[in-house]
Parts: sequence; C-alpha cells; structure tokens
Amino acid sequence: MRSLSCLFVLGVAVMLGLHFHHSVTESICGAYAPGDIIIGILSSVHHDIKDLQPWILPDTSACINFDLVTFVQFLASIHTIEMINDSGFLPGIQLGYLMCDPCAHAAKAVQCVLDMLAVNGSLTVLSDFSKFSPPVKAFLGERYTETSIPVTKLFSLYKIPQVACTSSAAALSDKLRYTSFFRVIPSNIYQAQALAKLMRHFNWDWIGVVYLDDDYGKGIHENFVEHAATEQICFHFDEMVSNYIDVKQRIKQVADIIRNSTAKVVVLFLRIQQVEMLFEEMIKTNTSRIWIASNTWSMARLLMKMKGINKVGDILGTNFITGKIPGFEDYLQNLRPRPGARNDLIREYKQMRFNCSQQSAHTSPVACNVTDPQEANDDYLLHAVDVTEAYNQRVAVYAVAHAIKKLLQCNDTACSGDTSFMPYELLNILRKVNFTLNNQTYSFNENGEFENGYDVMMWKQNGDEKISEVVGKFLIINGDVTIYEHKIPWNNNTVPLSRCSEPCPPGTVKNISKISCCYKCANCSEGYYSNECDQDTCKQCPEGSWSLPGSRECQKWNIWFLEWSSAYSIVVMIGTVIGALLLVFSFIFFILHREKPIIKDILVISCLMKFGLMVSFGGVILFLGSPNIHLCKAQQTMYGLGFTLCVSCILVKALHIFLELMSSNPTKQRKLRKFDKPFVIIGILTAIQALICIFWMKFYPVDVEEKQSKTQLLTMNRLCTQGSLYGFGAMHVYIALLAVLSFGLAFKGRDNDKTDPIVFSMLIHLFAWLCFIPVFITQYESRPIVQISGIMVSNYGVIFCHFTPKWFKILSEKSNTLKAVKPLIDPQTDDSDSGVICRTLKETVSILSVPQSRFSTAESEMSEMSNLDSNSLHLLEVSIASFRCRRPRSLRSRSL
Repeated sequence: MRSLSCLFVLGVAVMLGLHFHHSVTESICGAYAPGDIIIGILSSVHHDIKDLQPWILPDTSACINFDLVTFVQFLASIHTIEMINDSGFLPGIQLGYLMCDPCAHAAKAVQCVLDMLAVNGSLTVLSDFSKFSPPVKAFLGERYTETSIPVTKLFSLYKIPQVACTSSAAALSDKLRYTSFFRVIPSNIYQAQALAKLMRHFNWDWIGVVYLDDDYGKGIHENFVEHAATEQICFHFDEMVSNYIDVKQRIKQVADIIRNSTAKVVVLFLRIQQVEMLFEEMIKTNTSRIWIASNTWSMARLLMKMKGINKVGDILGTNFITGKIPGFEDYLQNLRPRPGARNDLIREYKQMRFNCSQQSAHTSPVACNVTDPQEANDDYLLHAVDVTEAYNQRVAVYAVAHAIKKLLQCNDTACSGDTSFMPYELLNILRKVNFTLNNQTYSFNENGEFENGYDVMMWKQNGDEKISEVVGKFLIINGDVTIYEHKIPWNNNTVPLSRCSEPCPPGTVKNISKISCCYKCANCSEGYYSNECDQDTCKQCPEGSWSLPGSRECQKWNIWFLEWSSAYSIVVMIGTVIGALLLVFSFIFFILHREKPIIKDILVISCLMKFGLMVSFGGVILFLGSPNIHLCKAQQTMYGLGFTLCVSCILVKALHIFLELMSSNPTKQRKLRKFDKPFVIIGILTAIQALICIFWMKFYPVDVEEKQSKTQLLTMNRLCTQGSLYGFGAMHVYIALLAVLSFGLAFKGRDNDKTDPIVFSMLIHLFAWLCFIPVFITQYESRPIVQISGIMVSNYGVIFCHFTPKWFKILSEKSNTLKAVKPLIDPQTDDSDSGVICRTLKETVSILSVPQSRFSTAESEMSEMSNLDSNSLHLLEVSIASFRCRRPRSLRSRSL
C-alpha cells in the first residue's frame, strides 16, 4: 500500500510538472525572501478556487475568498523568521522563505510542492531520495488536514521535514506512512477526548454531531465517537456535510434536523465557511442551541462579528494553547515587505483593505474609505483576528531553527556546518529536538507531535458581537478537563440540560432502555446507595452500615439489645428483685418456723428449691445488656441447672406423696420407701442436666450474632444464638419431662391437699413453655423477651404455689392462737367471767386437739399440745398459772 501511494503521488507530480512550466517567483509563490537556508511555507490564505467543477482540472491560479486568519498565521511565520535573523540566533546564517498558497485544495498543494522542490525547473525522480538536495530544506504548514496529507506523502518520499501548526488529524500520527511529518499541536485524538470530557463535565449526554466530508472531519468524528461512547454520550443525529458539492443545500437540510431535534448541544466539526452558512440558517428562525466548536473555528472572529450571532445561543469549544508573539502587533499595524523580499499577499490584502478592489467575504466594507495603501498604524487585523491564535507558528519556526542550529553546529559567534545539507539530516535532528521558548520546554514525542493540551474557549456576548475567552484547560498529561466555573455566565447560573431523560437524583439508579442515555430512574435497593446524580449502579454500603431503599448515603446500624434502661428491662429487674426478696423472706421464715411439722420435714428440700430459683433469677439478669459469648453461655446454663434443681425437688416431694398413697400396708410401704432417696434423686437429675449443658456448650456452643431487624429500620439485633437447637431443645425438654412426671405423680394423689402446689406449679410451668415454643420459633427478635417471660412465670409459679400457702397457713394459725389466749391475760377479767374464760380456754384446748378430760392438769399436759409453737405454749402456760379455771362462786360455796 505504501508503494502504491508513492507511485500515485509521483504520477500526480509528473503530470503537474508537465502541465506547469512557470517561474517559481513569478507564478506559484505568493511571497519570497532570499537566504542561506530556504524554508517553505504552505498557507491557504485563500480557501477556495473559482469555478471548481468535478472531473475537471481546476484553474489553480484563480483562488478566491481571502482568509484573514490564515493570512495572519502566515505573517506570524514570516515575522518569526525575520526576528531570528535579526537576533543572530544563527550567527552568519540568514533564513529565507518561499511561500505558496494551496487555496485549501489538495491538487494545488501538490503543485506548490512540486514547484518549490524543483531543481532547474523540474522535480527529479531518483532511486535514492536521501541524496536529493532541493532549494527548500523544510516546510511549515499546511493549515488543513485535507491538503496536508497528500503533500506529506510526497515529503516522506523525499525525506523533507514538514512542521504543521493546525493539521491535527489522527491519521498523521502514523509514522510508517508519514515519516517526515511533525506538528506543534496534539493529535485530534486528544481534541476528541477533550470535547467528550467537556460534555461529560456539564452532563450533556444527548447531542447532535455535524462533520465535514474531508480527512479532518471524518478523522476527528471517528475519534470523537469512540470517546463519546466511553463517556456514555449518545447521538440524536450524526450528519455529514460535503466539502464541495451542494454545500448550501446540505446545510439547509442539517439546519432542519437541528431545529427538530431534542438535543440541545450540537458539535460542529466544520470549517469556518460551513459554520457561517449554518449559523445564517439558525439566525433566520431564532434557533438557539449550545454549539461545540472544534479548533477549526473556535477562534473565528468572522463568526463572532456575524449579524445576529447572539441569537444562536452559547458557544463553547477547544483551541490549541495560544500566546503572544513579541512585536507581532506592531508588525501587523505596519505591514510591508522587507527590502529584498516580495509579498504578493500583503499587497492583495492592502488592496482589499484600502481600495476595495478585491473585496472578499472576510473584508469589512466599513474600512474602504482610506486612500493611502501604505497607511501606518492600521490596527484592523488586530480587531479582525485573534492574533494569539498564531502563536504556534512561532513555535514551529523555532523548532526548525533549533534543529538547523544543531545541525550546523552553531555557537554564539558562528556556524561551522555546511548550509547545503541534505533534508534527511535535518529530519533526524528534528525528531530529537528539545528547546525552551518563553520559559516553556518543547519536544516532539514518538509520533512527531507536541503533547501539551488545549484551551477551553467560550464566546461571550459583547454588544451585538461575541468575544472569546479562555474558561478552562485540557491537559493531556492528566487526561481531564478543568473548567473555571466562575467565568461561564450561564442564564440564572444554571447549566443548560441536554439529555434524553431527566437526571436521576441521588438515591436512584438509571434503568437503561435500548439507548444508554434514555432511561428511567429506579430507587437503590436496601443496603445500597447512590450519592451522585445519574449513577449506573448503586454502591453497596460498607460493612457496619446500611441504607433504606432510595438512600443517598448509608447510616451506621442501630444495635438493638435489651438495654438496662429500657422499660422492659426495668420491669424485669423489678420482678427479679421482688422474686429474690420473696425467696430470701421465705428462707428466713422457714428457718424461724423450722419446728413446724409443715416445714420441718421439707426444710432442706425447700432451701434447695429456693437456691435453684435464685440461680434461675440470676440467669434472667444475664439476659439484659449487650450480650457476649460468656453471658450467653451463663444465662442458659444458670436457668437450666437452677430450674432443674427446683423441679427435681418438686419431683422428690411428688414421689414421696405418691409412695405414701401406693399402699396402706405398712410392710409394703417400707419396701417402697427404699426408693424414696430425695437427695440422691435430686443429685442425679441435676447432674443429668449438667451433662446436657456441658455437651451443648462443648460441641454446639451458643454465640452472639447481629442480624437485621425485620420490624425496626436500620436496626441490627444483637442476640445470643442457641448454637444448636438440639442442645437448647434437650435442656428444655428435659425440664419439661421432669415437670410432666411431677405433675403425673401429684395428680395420682390429688385427694391429698399436699399435691395441689405441685399440680398447679407444674401446670403453670408447662403452659408457659407451651406458649413459649411457637413464639420462640416464629419471632426471632423476641426470643430473649419470650424466654425471660417464660422463666419469670415459671419461677413465680413455684413461689406462689409452694411457699406462700405455707406462709399464710403458719401466720393464720398464730393469729387464731392469739385470739384464743388474749382473754386469759386480760387484767380486767373478774370472777363473774371466770366461767366464760374457762369455756374459752377449753375451746382453745379443743382447737389444739387436747382432750378436756385432761385439762385439769394443764401444766402437766402442756407437752401434749404438739401443734403449738414454743411461744404459744409458753403463753398458755403463763396464762393457766396466773388464772386457774374455777367454778362460779355460788357453786364453790356449795361445795364448801
């Protein structure tokens, strides 16, 4: 392919060489200055050719439409060359220049190159082009990629360096095809990236694109499509405009498409001329959009001064980094060729400027009254063109000059090298050149281009016109755009929207349809969040936090457990304290009345029951507060062992009663009583529960887990696990079996009033835990509360059924005794009442089951009153000793 391209270029060169036989200085070249080393300049000061028709060889001498921007860029090159000569940068060496205007046409550009490289009027075809020594050693330009590409292929064939300032097509980075091409700007790849980043910065994802049908337009469009896809930017329309044929008609069609589109942002990869025609159509219908400019027109003063330009809307774009050229403004105000130089383009400009003899579309008719074509201090160009845009021309000239300086081995006084060097020698040095200009260091990368960046420009309203201002930067080194927000005067300080769908606020995510930019907003699910607009996916909450559906941030979990300060915990503590106090009271009461038959035989077992219940109450307290693994083990073990001890004691009592009722035969009863070993049974039954707890805690231990609450938002329940339900179930089933067995034995002897406490206490326990089972299984969060409630009910069931009846029975017996004895110790009792007293005493004795026949010897019979406690007996003894029971006086006198 490369050889075919070379043959094609050579063929065109030969044909044009045969067709044109002109003197260089008389026909093709628009400007010339002699020198020791000649630098060629390709600059399309005219951007069109008259009467251009397809398939017809153009009249390249009839160039029209004078372009002031390109003209100023061309003048910047000349001015820089002259400044280098004046400064002695190359001691003893003068740089000359030879300029040709390709008129933005590829065939004319090739013609220019052929004539400028011609030796003795023709371009020699050689087998070894490395030995070709043309009069022009290096070239500056061309402006347009469309014209740069064909001449670059020719330069690469002859190994002649070409340094461009505006040709930014990405294809020119290919060093295999364009070996000798250099540019002092970045590739369009970066400009496309900068534009995509610019739109992503403002969240514009629904846009339209219009590009030119040439190498530049198609190249940057292709790159832009790739970067737009990376930034998730979608195209509502994507239109191409021809460069030569039916341009106006096509522009009208594109204008209609823009008007009917919902996209509010339009990117234009066009030349100034096409943009001007498009804006004229927009102004006619007052169509306002946000326009994105490529570097080809982002600084066009012609467009800024269009009538009605403010109606088209806001204009943003990118441009190569600009700067001021020292002395250049004075040069433009006093334009004239230097002695010995020729410049037909300056003459043409002055004719248009002052005589209006060749007015073009880029000339202002206001300035046509000046009669002196050599008028000094004419600042028209300073206002018509942004002269800082020509700064890259200066950089390009200095790049070539530094390479020449190194090639010629120049020092501060002289250059020792030969000025008739081969172009390829300069090419090799240019690849490695590294120089500093205005405190900025420049060098070419491996693709022969600079990697500095772009200015982001905005056109601001200035009366009826617009002016451009730098509002941001795009630096290739970091690959991102920086916008100076305070410099952008949006209406109402609000960035306009250009979207297919409304933005998704934080807390939502895009639910994308067929087109990635068209979507509906959906809430983030629970545990996920989005803290920015238009998120593609929701972010998962970090560990230790959670979120509700549709959240824009995560919150730390609220950890729930039975806090000491909660109402339920306070009730539990009060209940536990009351229960413990009742147990302590019962213990003391039973000790004080230990001689009572109702207590005497069961005192030790009752104390064991109280101890078991006290341990069980202690386990309840461990359910409160923030749990840990040790508390979880202790609470289950304490309840299991404590209540097992209590139920074992109850079982022993039930067994004792059952054995008494089994037979009325004393002999058989004595045999059955061999099984009535209460402490052995209690120890064995409690030991079995202890083994269950040991195996449970060893092989399936309890633990602490945090689990999301189903009833409270953003709450994590910190609860004790049961480890294995087998161990947990075995502990409770074992207690239940003991309770059922106790209930069964007691129920057998239900005719005995001693079994009532056992029956009722076990019924209460079994009923409480039967209610506990379904709630425990289904209500995970309520498990500790349910278990505490079950334990409290069971404990209080035992207290109220086993202990309180005995308190009331003992206290009621004491009360009855005091009522009977009180009249005996009343000091107001007289003899007339003695009969009543005796009867009362007899009734009291009858109550105490003492036979009346033996009452006469009350002092000796006191020991028979086994149902009285020591205090009551002592009271009766004192009473009887003080007041003998006598018959009435009347009877006593008779007996006497």
